[in-house]
Amino acid sequence: MRRTKLMILFLVIALTGAGLVTSSDTFFQIRKNFTTINEVVSEVSRNYVVEVDAERMMRRGVNAMLETLDPYTVLIDESQTSEIDIMTRGTYAGVGIEVGARAGQFVVIAPIEGYSAHRKGVRAGDTIIQVDDIKTDELTMEDLQGLLRGEPGTSVTLIIERFGIEDPLTFELERERIEVRNVSFAGFADKEAGVAYVLLRRFTQNAGNDIAEALSELEEQSEVNSLILDLRNNPGGLLSEAVNTVELFLPEGLEVVRTEGKAESMRQAYRTERPAMFGDRQLVVLQNSGSASSSEIVTGALQDHDRAVIVGETSFGKGLVQIVRPLSYNMALKITTSKYFVPSGRSIQSVDYNAAGGDEERERIAFETKNGRTVYQAEGILPDVVIEQPSESMVEVALHRGNHFFQFANRYVSENPEADASQLSSEELFDKFLEYLDEIEFSYESRSERMIASLEEQLLAEMPQADVRYIHGLRSQVDEMKETALIDSKDPISTDLLLEIVSRYEGREGRQKKSLMFDPLVIRSLEILGDRSQYDALLAGDK
Repeated sequence: MRRTKLMILFLVIALTGAGLVTSSDTFFQIRKNFTTINEVVSEVSRNYVVEVDAERMMRRGVNAMLETLDPYTVLIDESQTSEIDIMTRGTYAGVGIEVGARAGQFVVIAPIEGYSAHRKGVRAGDTIIQVDDIKTDELTMEDLQGLLRGEPGTSVTLIIERFGIEDPLTFELERERIEVRNVSFAGFADKEAGVAYVLLRRFTQNAGNDIAEALSELEEQSEVNSLILDLRNNPGGLLSEAVNTVELFLPEGLEVVRTEGKAESMRQAYRTERPAMFGDRQLVVLQNSGSASSSEIVTGALQDHDRAVIVGETSFGKGLVQIVRPLSYNMALKITTSKYFVPSGRSIQSVDYNAAGGDEERERIAFETKNGRTVYQAEGILPDVVIEQPSESMVEVALHRGNHFFQFANRYVSENPEADASQLSSEELFDKFLEYLDEIEFSYESRSERMIASLEEQLLAEMPQADVRYIHGLRSQVDEMKETALIDSKDPISTDLLLEIVSRYEGREGRQKKSLMFDPLVIRSLEILGDRSQYDALLAGDK
């Protein structure tokens, strides 16, 4: 086994060390190591003490070789062609999450609104530690994606860790046919002020044109003076569509992004090639930790040219470009061929997979925008206005996992089929929801309860006759705290209830339109767009 790994390492060095040796030396090393691997496999197949699966052994060797590179370079076999469908057409069967790699862990980049993971409360930033009974530290990215996808109607259980919550959370999710539209909603955040809002979920084919068409349709309805472009939880997609999107807002001839790779064909600068449709009208772009890849190209280019105010959280930090190369036997290789750099010259890649130590955080380096504002490399795209996503309480997590918002909305609408969604009262809904929770005897186990149970078990094991009345007193206090937790979380719970019920009467679009009223990033964006001096000050530099 050690010798096989050594051979694989030699092969990787031969394939990646072209800068250290001449071309003829490189090809000699490749031939030499292929011969060695072939001889090893042949000897093992003929003479090993038991029968071995030669194909499985070779596949593991290929995967081990790719694991020395980065998590996005993977072999795609004929059973995983859905990977290509996602990148080109945006369709697949799964639970509705995009996963990325960070520091050796699998992190949820974004849940897709309306599907199982989103409905049950999986959030961007969650770390997946187990799928069914398989721990993810045993998996490659390819393996994980294979486990998450499958036949519609089947289920899969995820165990995740969430920042701010000490104990792992368990979610049982149903696989569904996922169809990701580029623009999932377009409307007005403030029609009277002419503030348009476009929610872009992904950069699949025609993303740029889809935004342009959405804006044209809005302009037919009313005057559009400014735009909020929402890229939150947008995991990216096609590089060309990121360029097409930026072209809508920047003048002709400006650099959007450049790629740099070992092959000369992978070194290219992309510039705007047509007049901007949206001209100089005010622009705010929303992002969060689930905004990655092509989303970061867009926000990085617009920020570097001081064309838009970026609002939200620091983006994911994926600055690596992949292409798909077809291989023999209906297989393909998705391979990282280059890194991309936004106009200031900075890379937004947050982890250097080729560093000597492996997954290392990159050095923080300062760059300047066109107006002389300071921006940084190595952390993704930092927003101009920081608004962190509020953390969920444990009771909110329990309500989402138990699907209680969904179930309550179904009941409410069946009892009130003719209700006017615009007249719904959040106060009334919250009170009725509390009645519903009492009726179904809603409960959840807090961390404090688990600690008390463990304490009682240990105490009685060591002192069977111990007086545990004080432990019962602790339980009573925890029960009171849990009742208070519902009231403390009244505002976010009431908002979730209202939006869930609005979606029953007015569909997904109605829900999205209503949600703008409660969205702190949209509210802040409207303040910025409503004050031209504030908008200009945020984009002004020292020069």
